[in-house]
Amino acid sequence: MEKKTFDTSERLKSRKIIERIFNREGKSFSNYPLRVIWLETPLDTTFPVQITFSVSKKKFKKAVNRNRIKRLMREAYRLNKAKLYASLSAQEKQGAIIIIYAANEELSFQEIESKMKQALKRLRRIV
Repeated sequence: MEKKTFDTSERLKSRKIIERIFNREGKSFSNYPLRVIWLETPLDTTFPVQITFSVSKKKFKKAVNRNRIKRLMREAYRLNKAKLYASLSAQEKQGAIIIIYAANEELSFQEIESKMKQALKRLRRIV
């Protein structure tokens, strides 16, 4: 059984790459409540994907609520990333992903996880 971890080197922190993603280079799709923006780019890590999660400060005023939603999204991603990694590794591709939470209310973990599975499946087909 493989280890389902989320290492710090899997997190997208590079401001340059994040700017490139948002400056019309990144491709995107929505799978309510998640909006996925990705960019195929070489990374300075052994992992095929670096990812970051975002929750709107305008919709969720309290940091506690934003952090909880990000924690739920990270957990859903951690549990379901294996197929995406296998697909990208087989094609020898790397990419950066930003997942933005777009709902106005906090959803349950089960709902977020099912939407994350759908988003990752769609991402595998596209990339």
